[in-house]
Amino acid sequence: MADLLKTIFDAALVADLAAMLRGADPSFASEAFRAEASAGLEALELKDRAAWIAAVMGRHLPADFERAAGVVERSLGPEIEGDELTGLGRAPFRYLPHVLWVAQRGTGHFEAAMRLQHALTRRFSCEFSIRSSLEAEPERTLARLLEWTADPSPHVRRLASEGTRPRLPWATRFTGQAADPRPALALLERLRDDPTTLVRRSVANHLNDLSKDDPALALATCRRWLRGASPERRALVQHALRTLLRTRHPAALALAGHGAPPRVAVTLAVTPRRVAVGGTALVRVELRSRAARVQPLRVDLAVHFVKASGRTAPKAFRVASLELAPRGTASLSKRVSLAVHSTRTPRPGRHRVELVVNGQVLGEAAFQVAAAPAGAATRAR
Repeated sequence: MADLLKTIFDAALVADLAAMLRGADPSFASEAFRAEASAGLEALELKDRAAWIAAVMGRHLPADFERAAGVVERSLGPEIEGDELTGLGRAPFRYLPHVLWVAQRGTGHFEAAMRLQHALTRRFSCEFSIRSSLEAEPERTLARLLEWTADPSPHVRRLASEGTRPRLPWATRFTGQAADPRPALALLERLRDDPTTLVRRSVANHLNDLSKDDPALALATCRRWLRGASPERRALVQHALRTLLRTRHPAALALAGHGAPPRVAVTLAVTPRRVAVGGTALVRVELRSRAARVQPLRVDLAVHFVKASGRTAPKAFRVASLELAPRGTASLSKRVSLAVHSTRTPRPGRHRVELVVNGQVLGEAAFQVAAAPAGAATRAR
């Protein structure tokens, strides 16, 4: 993904930014900016490209931050239409340098920085730059974000949740006062029933992050939110619990309605029994109820992948959640990819598969992974 994204930060994008900034401020030295910001871009990776453009932009904007922020805000293109980010492609990433510039230069200029971030986040996202504001002035920034939970724009409301996530991808972890997760919960309380899926999904991701650092606090929040919950809020909580559910946390399973011991007979099979790196293994599951009443079941697989050291480590895969009828049966399946990913490189060796139902291991199978044939394509597309 990063390899694909970095290509948008090229000389053409720099020329566009130069024209936009010159349009907002006729005194902006667009040609000098374009020449300097374009130099050496091809040798840099994604974040380094954006950071370089941001640094050069800072050298060519007015030295006074408030005046510079006004130029940047006037240069911005149209806001994102609609309540979702899907279908926008890579275009919004053109504003990543702007976000990095605010993060670098905005400290000590609270109102101007917040005003610009309010505008920027309606076009891209200021989840990275808002963290600089939170680190520098946590109480003041949290108070402003609390106001923004009622903003007409869902992208501004989302920032209140997304920007305060404890484990935001690509972002640094909080330190000091900003590391306390409890003040951010006041923001989530106001956003838990937001009318847009965009915002509710961010709230769920925030709570999922919290569950990794403070599972007791995350569980207490989810338990309270389930009282009198709408279907939308129930779905939010289910998504927020996903890490605890994958790790078979008993309290999370109970909250999700899957705490009861399953009364089922199982059949588990993997085909083919030998798979080359780059291929897929198909896991088939059959459940047969031994109960006289309906059973809510959560079905997962734990695949023990072979690591470079030769040891194995499990990775959980969600198969299904279902209600199994009394004495009924259910046939399920899941494909396990052995493609090479940036986050996982399959290794040859015996891979064990565990069938997990309501947190209990009820069956086991295995398959063998072989080295890929010479010249075979193994990378996921």
